[in-house]
Amino acid sequence: MTKEFKFYKKIVLTIALIGSCLSYAQLTDLARLEYSFIPSSKSEDTYTRLRLMLNYPIELKEDTYFVVGAEYNRIFINLNEVYPFDREQLSALNIIDLNLGYTFKTSEYWRIGLKLNPRIASTLNHTITKDDLFLNGGVFAINDRTADPSAKKPHRWIYGLTYNTTAGVPIPLPFINYFRRINDKWSYSAGIPKSNLKYYFNESSIVQTYATLDGYFANLQRPITINGQQADNISLSVAVAGLGYEYCFTEHLVAYLYSGYTFRLRNVLRNDDRDDVFQLNERNAFYLRTGIKFKI
Repeated sequence: MTKEFKFYKKIVLTIALIGSCLSYAQLTDLARLEYSFIPSSKSEDTYTRLRLMLNYPIELKEDTYFVVGAEYNRIFINLNEVYPFDREQLSALNIIDLNLGYTFKTSEYWRIGLKLNPRIASTLNHTITKDDLFLNGGVFAINDRTADPSAKKPHRWIYGLTYNTTAGVPIPLPFINYFRRINDKWSYSAGIPKSNLKYYFNESSIVQTYATLDGYFANLQRPITINGQQADNISLSVAVAGLGYEYCFTEHLVAYLYSGYTFRLRNVLRNDDRDDVFQLNERNAFYLRTGIKFKI
C-alpha cells in the first residue's frame, strides 16, 4: 500500500468523523440528549449510541462568548456473528469530550468561532493512558444574512479549518457549509458533514431529506491479535441518507427524528498506523437517530 493511498484513506476517515465531533451545530447547541441505532436485516450485529452534551456560554462582553462544556458518548457494539477474537473486548466504547469554544462578532454579519476538544476515546478497560487521549479543534468564520431584511436571498456561509488527531492526519482540513432560506416553505443546506432540503409546514413543524456522515474512532486498551496482526484501534465511518422530522416546542427547544439507510458503512479494526487489520460487518443497514436539544 503506497504512502499516498494511506494518506488518502486517513483524509476520508477524518472527513467522516467531522460529522460527529466538529459540526457547526455544536457551536450553538447548549444541551442535547440523543439515541442512535444501526441494526441490520442481513446481520445479527447492531450498533447503539447514547449521547449527552451540555454547554454553558459565558458572556464576556456584547456579542462575545466563551463556551465551556462536555459531551459523553457511550457506544454499544453488539457483535453476534462469529469472529476470530473475543467479542467481549469490543462490547462498549466511551468517548468523552471537553468542549471549549470562543465566539465573537467582527461586524454586523460576520462572526468568528473557535472550538477546542480534548478527548478520551477508549474501551476504558483500565487506567487511562496517552493512547486514549486525542485532540480535535476548529476555527470557523460565519457570514449570517438569514435575518437581514435587505438581503435578496437570506443565507448563511460557514468557512472553517478543522484539525482531528483521531484519524492521524497531520494537517488542518477545510470545512464549508451554505444555508439558504428560499421562502417561507423551503430551505436547503449544502456541505460536509450534512446536506439537507427542508420543508416547513410552519415554523414549529419541519420535515427534511438529508445526507450526512457519522462515525467514531477509539483506542483498544486491550489490543486484539488477529492472524498474527495486532489491532490497537477501532473505527466506524457511515454515510447515510434519509428523511428527518423536527418539532420546535419553542424557538430554542427542538425534538428530532432522523431515519434512513446507510450507503456506506465501514467498521474496521486498525493498528497503530491506522492501517486495516480486520473488517467487521460492513453490510448497509437501517439508521435511526432521535433526541432533543436546546439551542441558542
